[in-house]
Amino acid sequence: MAVAVLWLSFATAAPALAMTIVEPGNRNTEQPAIPGASKNRTAALKTTFERKYEKVIGLLKRDQRLIANIKRTAAKFEIDPIHMIGAIVGEHTYNVDAYDRAQTYYVKAIAYLKNSIDFEYDGEDIDDFIARPQFEKCNALNGSKETWTCREDVWKTKFQGKTVDGKRFPNNRLSAVFFQPFYAGQTFGIGQLNPLTALMMTDHVSEVTGARKLSHTNGKAVYKAIMDPDETLPYIAATLASAINDYRDIAGFDISRNPGLTATLYNTGDTAGRARKLATRNKRSGRTIWPQENYYGWMINEKEAELRALLDG
Repeated sequence: MAVAVLWLSFATAAPALAMTIVEPGNRNTEQPAIPGASKNRTAALKTTFERKYEKVIGLLKRDQRLIANIKRTAAKFEIDPIHMIGAIVGEHTYNVDAYDRAQTYYVKAIAYLKNSIDFEYDGEDIDDFIARPQFEKCNALNGSKETWTCREDVWKTKFQGKTVDGKRFPNNRLSAVFFQPFYAGQTFGIGQLNPLTALMMTDHVSEVTGARKLSHTNGKAVYKAIMDPDETLPYIAATLASAINDYRDIAGFDISRNPGLTATLYNTGDTAGRARKLATRNKRSGRTIWPQENYYGWMINEKEAELRALLDG
């Protein structure tokens, strides 16, 4: 109950902006289609979405220390802890399978961090890559989110799938090309964050928690932040808080009461870009076009009562 009261105080302390409040619940009556890639991963594990859901719910029920840490972290970032629960449950239902206990995440982190971790592609270090003249405007920015978002945009427009200065770059995301040295598409930890997301959120996390800022020149520190359960929770919270802020400040929607929407954005990424697109659509249409949950967020809203019960302990 104390957490709920605290959350209400945060909500009433928010800036008085003219915005549209998105209430809890789904806008789609049926769950949107689940991508084939998610179905294939689950089939390869010889399991089902239902079993994966029950497994992560079991993990959270057993680990009251983790639940307590989620509540404390959410309070620091001024978000309802249901958003963190939704992101964790969604990732382990539709992407990876949960371990039986949180301690296993520590063991995995230790195993990976024994290796050298360098962010590079085809012999070019990320530090040298972002020193290219195409990134000059980004390097002049302040703030980790703004800087890395700019760099990601430059990658998409200037490098992705193109040949630059005689070098061919893959038609893939910046995070997959430069920031996943083990294999492309890999995310880690209980929050299944990728390194680029952690780098974007490092200023916010440092400001709120006092943690040392991450750097793209120290791959081990970045991977520790996303793999160690104690370190990764603030990055999960910062990512969700950023999504809420982007939709409030850019699109004029308060999505803080709808964990399915924040889970959707946690799953898809690029919250500022999506908020801009929604704002443009609303302006052009002259009517209210609401943000909608995807398959992942739909399930979180559908299960909200059960997920909130995890926080009652």
